[in-house]
Amino acid sequence: MSTSDTTLKALAARFDPAAAAGLDLVFGFDVTDEGKQFALTVKDGTCALQEGTNPDANSTLVLDAETLKAIQSGTTDGAKEFASGKLRIDGDPVLAQKLSVLFPA
Repeated sequence: MSTSDTTLKALAARFDPAAAAGLDLVFGFDVTDEGKQFALTVKDGTCALQEGTNPDANSTLVLDAETLKAIQSGTTDGAKEFASGKLRIDGDPVLAQKLSVLFPA
């Protein structure tokens, strides 16, 4: 299992269903150094992780596996990595900020 598989499964395990009530969002993850893509679908208090791209992604995070792991573990945050250029967000960057509320540390 790749670093991104393990990291995103750990992220999904922290899902807060109450924070997702009434939401219908798709977050994409493009893990550049592993050549892998994932879609995290949040809908009405549920969360589903699948490998591959989802054309309906509202916000896609483009980053390497090390940066993904550091953000997920709380070693760093998305804003810092975005400012440093290690994280790019395709789509709505405001929605990407919801990840910390939906998946609290």
